[in-house]
Amino acid sequence: MSEVSNLVKADKIVRWGMTFSFIFLVIEAGLLVLFYLELPPSVPIFNQLPWGDERLGAKFEFLIPLVITTIFFLFNYILLRKLYTYMPLVSRILGITTLLASLLSLIFVARTLQLIL
Repeated sequence: MSEVSNLVKADKIVRWGMTFSFIFLVIEAGLLVLFYLELPPSVPIFNQLPWGDERLGAKFEFLIPLVITTIFFLFNYILLRKLYTYMPLVSRILGITTLLASLLSLIFVARTLQLIL
C-alpha cells in the first residue's frame, strides 16, 4: 500500500489536483462557517427554477454543495488510489475532475454569498 502512496505522491497531476481540491474545500468551508449566521432564512440556491419561492432554499440547504463536493472528493481519492497502479491516466482524470468540481463549488458559494451579503 505504501508503494501506491509513493506513486500517487510522485505524480504531479494527481498530487496538485488533489491538493488544490482540498484547499478549495477548506476555503469553502471557512466561508460557510464565517457567514452562516449572517445568511437570511431563505437563500436563492436553485437558480435553474423559475422566479419565485421555488428558487429559495432554507439556510441549511446552502451546505449542500460543500457536502456533495466533499463526498465526491473522498470517493475519487479512494478510487484514484485503487486504480493508479492499473490505469494512471484514469487516476489523473479523476484528480483533474475533482479539482474542477471543488473549484466550481467554491465559485458557486462565493458568488452566492457575494450576492446575498
